[in-house]
Amino acid sequence: MTQQDKSGAQAPDNDNAAPSPQEQALSADLAPLRNQIDAVDRELLALLNRRAQLALDVGEVKKKYGAPVFRPERELQVIRKVQGANPGPLLGESVASIWREVMSACRGLEKPLEIAFLGPAGTFSEQALYAHFGHEVTGVPCPSIDEVFRAVEAGTVEYGVVPVENSTEGAVSRTLDLFLQTSLKISGEIALKVHHNLMASTPDMKGVTVVRAHAQALAQCQHWLTANYPHLERQAVSSNAEAARMASEDPTVAAIAGETAANRYHLHIIRTHIQDDPHNRTRFAVIGRYETEPSGSDQTSMILSVPNKAGAVYQLLAPLAENGVSMCRFESRPARSGAWEYYFYVDVEGHQHDPSVARAIGMLRANAAYLKVLGSYPSSK
Repeated sequence: MTQQDKSGAQAPDNDNAAPSPQEQALSADLAPLRNQIDAVDRELLALLNRRAQLALDVGEVKKKYGAPVFRPERELQVIRKVQGANPGPLLGESVASIWREVMSACRGLEKPLEIAFLGPAGTFSEQALYAHFGHEVTGVPCPSIDEVFRAVEAGTVEYGVVPVENSTEGAVSRTLDLFLQTSLKISGEIALKVHHNLMASTPDMKGVTVVRAHAQALAQCQHWLTANYPHLERQAVSSNAEAARMASEDPTVAAIAGETAANRYHLHIIRTHIQDDPHNRTRFAVIGRYETEPSGSDQTSMILSVPNKAGAVYQLLAPLAENGVSMCRFESRPARSGAWEYYFYVDVEGHQHDPSVARAIGMLRANAAYLKVLGSYPSSK
């Protein structure tokens, strides 16, 4: 369109004005670089499609032998290999993210995996799912941790993702109790940075009388809430995303959740990073029927119990030291027998097929009143 000047003449629209000398120089300098990027993109696309075809060929071989589509130890080995060969300037963490999505897309051509997680959509469990499997999977939200286990046990999904422990508040007790009952194996772990945000349907918290979140999230933000909103009632719900959904429907409710939940339920973020520990992390476990092979950097989880006698725990754990096996986690839970007996949840470095770990487990089995190996899997470290 054009505009009239004071004399009535038509002036050219500014949108059609000729570029300035500086803009012309910029375009001239960028043009050859952009052409090179376009050429590299074409090469990348050709190579990615070649890789995808090879993945399809691998899938056919797996079908022939009944092998699983997802091999977590193999994918981790691939990521480590490309990180080791990376000359930069891409950071190793960026390389890992890129290759994880490439492998997810290729794997999806064989068979899109269905993964259960603690829902609804927008939870940290969902974030952990995509961080581990990539985005070429189908997430299946479940209303509780129990339902995640049930979905995997029933075979309606291939894997599940469940929270195990938080760096601030410790173990997720329901997950530990279900590990004791299930026949499923742990095949992977994800350590996720957890940043909590206060959110509501209004931008100013007017009219808000209660703040809702998962019990763990409320505990992780208790000091901040006391200092900033001591008058708000605190109510625990099944998940942070469920709290966000409730807040989207009720202006008297605020929620503590991640940014993903705020976007999904169109909430205003009142304050970011309200967790008391700035380094807050939650560890998640991947559960399924698949037993992983050694990856070169593994961890083994087990449950133990001992006879109720003096020195029993010390005697039980002695085989780890004798075989040079490092213990990286030790958690106790009441056995609910009424006799003050406990189950001990132990994580050790190494795969159960490693000679030193295998020897230690054999000695533990001989000394323990109960021993259950939950699985060996690539360590998130």
